[in-house]
Amino acid sequence: MGDVNMAALTAVVERIETVNGSAIALINGFADQAEQFKDDPVAIQALVDRARASADGLAAAVTANTPATTESTVPPAVEG
Repeated sequence: MGDVNMAALTAVVERIETVNGSAIALINGFADQAEQFKDDPVAIQALVDRARASADGLAAAVTANTPATTESTVPPAVEG
């Protein structure tokens, strides 16, 4: 195995953990916020817009950091 920069690798893992925590908090808080603003369509639309922007950013990051492969990463179905 080649040289591994543990400090850089640790920093990447910590960033991923932070982003994951933020995504979880956003998802968990969405329903609560929607309920809070159920009688305010403008507030609901702002919340939807924020959720879409966050989801788009997360999707872009996942896509950008997922290596392209020619092989399926899905295991074959088990017959029987």
